[in-house]
Amino acid sequence: MPVPTREQVMALLTEPVRRDGAEVEDVEVTAAGAKSVVRVVLDSEHGLSLDDVVEFTDLVSGVLDGADTGRSPYTLEVTSRGVDRPLTLPRHWRRARGRRAEVRTEEEKLIGRVGVLDTAQDPAVVDLVIPDRAGPAVRRIALDRVVSAVVQVEFSKPDPREIALSGGPADTAPDGPQRAVPGTAAKEKDK
Repeated sequence: MPVPTREQVMALLTEPVRRDGAEVEDVEVTAAGAKSVVRVVLDSEHGLSLDDVVEFTDLVSGVLDGADTGRSPYTLEVTSRGVDRPLTLPRHWRRARGRRAEVRTEEEKLIGRVGVLDTAQDPAVVDLVIPDRAGPAVRRIALDRVVSAVVQVEFSKPDPREIALSGGPADTAPDGPQRAVPGTAAKEKDK
């Protein structure tokens, strides 16, 4: 029997992972010779530390072991969302506050610092702090106009004026500080 499908893994994991405070962001099931790879990408409002990823790996492994998912061996990889994933959901934008991002709309490409997200608007609107010679300025962009958005890795110290206009880094969530140390854990599974 083959390893489980992406849809089967999503259905099995969504509720147990949610109960433990995270979301299943994505699942990839790929053939890799005699074994397959089941990669589970998780996200959380509080971020995921390497220790969190290890704990979720045990949880995911237990759920898949307890399900009738086939008898083919596979490698299980559980990972956090990572910085290179696109900003597609409101929670992604909230967590990226204070970070530099490349944002594309149908009309233009902007590079700026993610500011406060306003979900009271319909559609939701995000402030993007755009650097300028006269000083940084805030542009409000409706999320439904965003074609793509990705956080950029910064190698230099950000302009403190941009940080101030963006509302600062999203270092706190509604009920506590965020942990933003991404990680990956893997287990070999011989079913």
